[in-house]
Amino acid sequence: MRFWRTLWRFLVTVQLLPALESGEETLVGGQAVLEGVMMRSPHAWAIACRKPSGEVSVHSEPLERLSEKHKWMGWPLMRGVITLGHAMSLGFRALRFSANVALDEVPANDQGKKLEVSGWVATVNIVFSVGFFIFMYKYLPLLATTELKKYDAALNGQILFNLVEGIIRIGLFLLFIWGVSLMKDIHRVYEYHGAEHKTVFAFENGDQLKTAEVQKYSTYHPRCGTSFLMTVMLISIFIYMLVPVTSFWAKFAVRIALLPVITGLSYEIIRFAAKHRGSLFALMTAPGLWLQRITTQPPSDDQAECAIIALDQAMSVEKQRGGELVIA
Repeated sequence: MRFWRTLWRFLVTVQLLPALESGEETLVGGQAVLEGVMMRSPHAWAIACRKPSGEVSVHSEPLERLSEKHKWMGWPLMRGVITLGHAMSLGFRALRFSANVALDEVPANDQGKKLEVSGWVATVNIVFSVGFFIFMYKYLPLLATTELKKYDAALNGQILFNLVEGIIRIGLFLLFIWGVSLMKDIHRVYEYHGAEHKTVFAFENGDQLKTAEVQKYSTYHPRCGTSFLMTVMLISIFIYMLVPVTSFWAKFAVRIALLPVITGLSYEIIRFAAKHRGSLFALMTAPGLWLQRITTQPPSDDQAECAIIALDQAMSVEKQRGGELVIA
């Protein structure tokens, strides 16, 4: 029973992966996982997960910074796509590790084989997640707006059509984020998300990474993946207005093809807004901060401890590699 429950939690959390990430442009960043937190520094990453027994399982590794190895990966617009792809890949590895930690104390099956999230199960999860994203946030909003156009001729206009479609897209996103938060297991993931943010804040302010110090901070962080996703959805409304295609499938193809462009542009906006909090672009990222009232929750001391352990481990590997902490 625990295997299927863990697999379900893994599947749902994969859908939330972009919202649980924090950007690589920070000194440190991280991600909530199942019963734990993954933290990364520029050249290392570490994960700390609490087993059902209460023991904390820790894993750490060096991490290559792609923009240092290939300069073109650090170019504006391009770096946003590369950063997101790299973060998603690392985030998925961390999620899989946390799922297997949750299964670590499950008795072996009749053949004596330990239950775990295997490679093929993980691959199916990725395929499903990509399909879910395209269906939920590209196909459904476009289909709904196209159907509404039959009842209101005003939607034939390029601007109004894309505005209504964008509102439907954001509505579906909010409904999903809120709906899964009602699940006890996912609510706990949101608590670990809050622990990650609090720990990053403490580190950025030079405080000791102690539970009492970490717990003083807010769970709302301006460079959260939730803010990034909301910015992507807002920017996409305006980008789609610039492409005057009329048929349903042409519009659908445009929405898929422009994903890298919108991702790269949104990354630059988030990056700029983080450094210029009084700018117009900062106002655009405000809805993402509001949404963190759902995607982050106050953590317990035990949950904050996992985030602290993960960051300590990541920093230990960073120092071994002689890494220098710089803003990307």
